[in-house]
Amino acid sequence: MYQEQFNLSSKDILEKEFKIDTRGYRLKEVDQFLDLIISDYEQFFKILKDKDKEKEELLDEIMSLKQENRNLKTSLEIAKTNEGEDSGNKGGTNVDIMKRLSQLEKIVYGKDE
Repeated sequence: MYQEQFNLSSKDILEKEFKIDTRGYRLKEVDQFLDLIISDYEQFFKILKDKDKEKEELLDEIMSLKQENRNLKTSLEIAKTNEGEDSGNKGGTNVDIMKRLSQLEKIVYGKDE
């Protein structure tokens, strides 16, 4: 997917052969090749940095959605409890209130997951 963004493949680097002068490899040719490698490394690290940023944003979104899910579950349980109270006694007892509070604490603090 990202291969088109790079100048060289690992095969290109492995198979690169430099021409030899009387004193060794041609320095200009080696320098140009190393410049391509440096360019690819810079592009690679830019992609990694962008992906890390995207990952962090997605993790934040996941945490937000989990919190929203917990809140909706709490609201649903309260609605179900209130629905049951509407058909029975209107006031509710302290025991019922304590049970509901305990359930809400479990949901809010994630102890039931």
